[in-house]
Amino acid sequence: MGAEFLVFAVLPALLALAAGWDVASYTIPNALPLALIAAFLLFALLCGVPAWSFAGHAAAGAAALVVGFALFAFGVIGGGDAKLFAATALWFGFGDLAAYALYASVLGGALTLGLLLVRQVPLPALLARQPWLLRLHEERGGIPYGAALAAGALLALPHAEIVRLALAP
Repeated sequence: MGAEFLVFAVLPALLALAAGWDVASYTIPNALPLALIAAFLLFALLCGVPAWSFAGHAAAGAAALVVGFALFAFGVIGGGDAKLFAATALWFGFGDLAAYALYASVLGGALTLGLLLVRQVPLPALLARQPWLLRLHEERGGIPYGAALAAGALLALPHAEIVRLALAP
């Protein structure tokens, strides 16, 4: 398994799984952030990431965990979202963390506004039979920010340092 496969297949697949799981159930299983961390460790080994750079990525993940759990403590996001944010920040490091956080924040705001608007309109009968859509449509329901976090990561990915590392000869 090469570094390219980890960045262009494993990372997007894990992010898509997390997004789908969050949309369907408002949960993100711990296995998904743990798999993201394990895949990054393998990526770092395969690319020969220097210790100083690895430490920076680890620090970015730790900082994101602190921020994520502060947001969780204030009821802004769920615990799974906080863990997903931290595990994804590990991949981006401080160099690309701001871009990732900006994309995820804008998409999270758009998702929130979109769901608030859609929740004002009754669901068509055909869609009202889907339990996950009913959960998303609940007036006081939560927001599956994992979807915005995953989409933000995918938007930030093409310009990230990890892509250059994966493609380096």
